[in-house]
Amino acid sequence: MARGQRKDIDGSESVPCFYGKELRFQRERSGLTLEQLVEGSFYGATYLSEIERGQRRMPVDLARHVDRVLKTDGYFERCCEDVRRARLRGHAEYFERVLEEEKRAETIDEWSPTVIPGLLQTEPYMRALFQAERTQSQEEIDAKVSGRLARAALFDAPRTVPEYWVVLHETVLRSRVLPPRQMVEQLEHIVALAARRRIIPQVVPWSVGAHPLMLSNIMLLTFGDAPPLLYTESQHHGITVDDPVLVKQYQKSYDLLRAVALSPEATLSLIEQVVKDYRNGKQAD
Repeated sequence: MARGQRKDIDGSESVPCFYGKELRFQRERSGLTLEQLVEGSFYGATYLSEIERGQRRMPVDLARHVDRVLKTDGYFERCCEDVRRARLRGHAEYFERVLEEEKRAETIDEWSPTVIPGLLQTEPYMRALFQAERTQSQEEIDAKVSGRLARAALFDAPRTVPEYWVVLHETVLRSRVLPPRQMVEQLEHIVALAARRRIIPQVVPWSVGAHPLMLSNIMLLTFGDAPPLLYTESQHHGITVDDPVLVKQYQKSYDLLRAVALSPEATLSLIEQVVKDYRNGKQAD
């Protein structure tokens, strides 16, 4: 990028952005390009550029390399763990890899049989789920809500990727996690995202019966420059899988699941009907 077109980094936006801005300052003060700074490390210039913009975390080995080249007396190694904790605020440690990689993904395919996925949740829906645990302080809940809202900003970015395809069970739409008025807002939020072509939703109706992935919730992420990832979780832990054979098995199961779900058009019609039911005070059996 030419210097006249260079976009500055707002270091006040977050700890990772502050860290990235200092990294760029020290690199440019030393007269080095991105390529020159990463030379001799296992990382590329694009990776370092994303760290400077606050979009990726700094691995410890790269931080040591940067400190050595820039002669910054261990500053970036000392601070990289602080940045990591700041990026994770409101999220579990086992979710760290997904939190980082979903911003880079070309596609995200998600199956959620019990709740609306985090990327699609409204703030009241998030709070209701966190408060149901009854073991967290208000400060912890606020942090988790802030973290999840920040993730959802993925759909506000001015870009076409990732393509997000989500499959829900009909039970998710009709489960009264919130009072009817707020459930309407939650479902209309999903419809609005679909209208903006940021998501492609499908619903598995009650009438389907047995179907693939009944025992799992999953998120599949694919990339243009890396192998795909699978993420699955339960209440208090999550697992990221990168074994190609296992990921391929889940991808096949997900394809079969989409085949038994309603089409995206029929799904939006069903959601609109459920919205009407909530507005009219109807409760499905």
